[in-house]
Amino acid sequence: MNPIRVMVVDDHPMWREGVARDLTEAGFLVVATSGEGRQAIRVAAAARPDVVVLDLQLPDISGVEVILGLRAALPAVRVLMLSASGEQQSVLDAVKAGATGYLVKSTAPAEFLEAVHRTAAGDAVFTPGLAGLVLGEYRRLAAGPGRGTGPAGAAEPATPQLTERETEVLRLVAKGMSYKQIAQRLGLSHRTVQNHVQNTLGKLQLHNRVELTRYAIERGLDD
Repeated sequence: MNPIRVMVVDDHPMWREGVARDLTEAGFLVVATSGEGRQAIRVAAAARPDVVVLDLQLPDISGVEVILGLRAALPAVRVLMLSASGEQQSVLDAVKAGATGYLVKSTAPAEFLEAVHRTAAGDAVFTPGLAGLVLGEYRRLAAGPGRGTGPAGAAEPATPQLTERETEVLRLVAKGMSYKQIAQRLGLSHRTVQNHVQNTLGKLQLHNRVELTRYAIERGLDD
């Protein structure tokens, strides 16, 4: 199996180099590092990382702008925020821009390395407490006017074109469960759950698990 390709973006050289070293020692392939947002977007297009570990605060442009630039250059890339800030708005802004997960820099090294593995596998990974924040915000948005209705007010099907198993997996994704937890709950392999999620993303024209979670919650599939 090929190693997971990772890019590290942080404006503090010692921190950036330390994270890159830890990743390399853990068996990841660090394909690039950068201390600036615009440079990171350019470099990522050539380096083609599977996961970008990204600091929120950069000297030239914001982390949110970097996420948007990365997603435009590499639609399949997964972005794991690693930030000193755990403020609610920072987390929500990053997730809405397309970040797959969000960790604070006080996270233990072993937990960080596991989070990179999980991010590469498609899991939405958050520092404890932040996952509930994100799900809560999506539920708040879903509860607003127009839930479950189209432009003309007609009810939309909850899960268009999805199989019964894909819908079942989608419900568990909306509850914040990891692929491993879903596999155990349904008696499936981790790979099978991943395949169901990827198929669902394709059918719904979504890009990552965070968007999938929002889709499911907006349609009441987390009940």
